[in-house]
Amino acid sequence: MGIGYYLQQLVNGICLGGMYALMSVGYSLVYSIMNFSNFAHGGVIMVGAYVGYYALTALGCPFLIAFLLCGVGSGLLAIVIERLVYNPLRKRHAPSLYFIISAMGASIFLENFVIASIDGTPRNYPAVFANSISIGGLSLGIDSLLMIIVSAAALLILMFIIQKTKIGLAIRACSYNERASTLMGVNGDLVIFTVFLMGGILAGFAGILYGMRFIVKPTIGQVTNKSFVAAVFGGLGSLPGAILGSLLLGIMEIFVASWNSTLRDLFVYALLILVLVVKPSGLMGKVTEDKA
Repeated sequence: MGIGYYLQQLVNGICLGGMYALMSVGYSLVYSIMNFSNFAHGGVIMVGAYVGYYALTALGCPFLIAFLLCGVGSGLLAIVIERLVYNPLRKRHAPSLYFIISAMGASIFLENFVIASIDGTPRNYPAVFANSISIGGLSLGIDSLLMIIVSAAALLILMFIIQKTKIGLAIRACSYNERASTLMGVNGDLVIFTVFLMGGILAGFAGILYGMRFIVKPTIGQVTNKSFVAAVFGGLGSLPGAILGSLLLGIMEIFVASWNSTLRDLFVYALLILVLVVKPSGLMGKVTEDKA
């Protein structure tokens, strides 16, 4: 196996890592403000994948329209989940454990709702981009190239919003201390609304990209287990950490799979255990009181 083989695997790993990054930033955004892991995020991604599938097949939408519909649909669903599931708990100042249990319940509900209303049959996306291109001897599918470009563009826009805008400043302030920020005039409800909306939009984009590359079924939300590992690896609550952790995890997972595919999942979850034992804050994470 020459250097071309390893470069090809590196590109495949970057593609996978980019998709994980779109998923994991949703975990980090919510954790940075509300200090709990939103396990309903997987259900939002799954719904986004179905929205994209039916937009392309049943409605015959162009890809760009279907792509935008995924973002809108998943963003609205994320907001609905926050309003119906988490907001009542927030108003009662419930412990974080209640949020985690509610998130798991919401995820299971979404999965079974899709099975009951549609069915559990796996579906394949139509061949939107069937061609591939060759760059320096590397074979890259149009869908893989799109995955890299979309992931990079979406994450750059998100980082710009967080670092350079007024709502981004409010998000960063709340991530340090929500109560103090509220006393200083920051609208906590608006911040949480924005965080869930942005996380949901990125989840929708991840859903359609995942569906195009793999398959659509009610249980694909479980893929977010790996994006959660990526967020922990990079540091929960840190957006740069989530992106870095996702890219590194995607690359390592692809190289492990190229050596022995049966060790793929074993490696990912062994890495999770190792990180929690050796460095629970992850690569770029900080203590809970200083998460941003």
